[in-house]
Parts: sequence; structure tokens; C-alpha cells
Amino acid sequence: MSILPPDGDLQILHHRTYDTKVYTDGTDLIARGAICDRKPPGTLIAGDTESIVMHHMVIELRIAVPTLEITGVNLDFEEFPHPECPSIIKAYEQLVGLSIARGFTHKTRELFGGPRGCTHVVALLQALAPAVVQSTWSLSKITESSNGPAAEDGEIRNLNTCHIWAEDGPQVQLIRRGEKSEPPIPAIRRLIELGRDPREFYDQ
Repeated sequence: MSILPPDGDLQILHHRTYDTKVYTDGTDLIARGAICDRKPPGTLIAGDTESIVMHHMVIELRIAVPTLEITGVNLDFEEFPHPECPSIIKAYEQLVGLSIARGFTHKTRELFGGPRGCTHVVALLQALAPAVVQSTWSLSKITESSNGPAAEDGEIRNLNTCHIWAEDGPQVQLIRRGEKSEPPIPAIRRLIELGRDPREFYDQ
């Protein structure tokens, strides 16, 4: 199911999709991401009634906890327009040893931008990295292991990443005073749907 509004009377010219999932195997994080570009029917081949996949790349990263250092990379080019496209795959082994947290976007552009890499894989990595950071919050909620990120790491990881987490903003100041922020709006909504008190959120 698409998360975009209906197409209506608009003519589709290009369809790009990203899919990312982050897992734990009990020790590390496993981050998987895919990017797919489709050309609508008839845009590449006149009279064709099927869309054509131009790019389909899949990457898997193994990431150490709590450092968020990349320890393993597997990249596949499932569909690509030119025979030489997959020749760049080995270059992405340079990801090993990098932290996927702060500075990752800049570093990936530095290593793989322009002729040094594949523009679609770079875009995929930039979509995948925030999902990994988001997953550390989930991990801290479901694990009692000392290998999991500490709850107080949340402020450090989020600091100055957006206007909500501005260092001089009300959210950060509230946390630094030792107070709890409001639960996420979707969690409040769901607890109400379940007939439960939203204040339960921090008691779980």
C-alpha cells in the first residue's frame, strides 16, 4: 500500500521507493535497505504495458552496539542500466569502521559522491542511517542487556539533529532538568484507542 496521496489525474513520470528495516540479532544491529526506480509503462518502450525497473539496489549493514560502528557490509545490484554499474560494489567496503551516527551523511558523500560511487546507493545510505538511529530507541525499550544503549544516550544522539532537539530548545532543557517529555503523539493516540491511560507509556 502506498503512503503517498492518490495519483488522481496526474501522469506518473518516475516512481522511486525506499524500504528500510533494522533488526537485532541479540548482539548487533542488522540494517537492511533497498532502493527501486521504476519507469511507467510506455516511457522507455513505446506501446509497452508494463513498468520497467531501472535501479534496484539492496544493502545490509552489521552495526555494533552501542558504538554504532559498521562492522560488515553486503551490497547487491539486482537491477541496473549499464554492465559496469556493479563494478563499484567493492568500494562500499570502506563503510566498515565508520559510525553510522553523527557525521555519517557527510562522510558517505566524501567517500562515494560523484564519480567515486553510485548516486543511488549514496541516497539509500542517507535514508538508512536515520532508521538505524531510530532503532536504538526501540532497542533500549525492549532489552535489559547491558549491551543496549542507555536511555540517557537518547539526548546525546538527538542533540541538534532537528529543531525539536535544538540544544537551547525547550525539549532538551526539559530533559536536562530531569523531567520527562510528553510521550510521542502516535503512542498517546494508540493508548487511548486501547482504552489505556497515556501516562502508562513511561511505566512499561
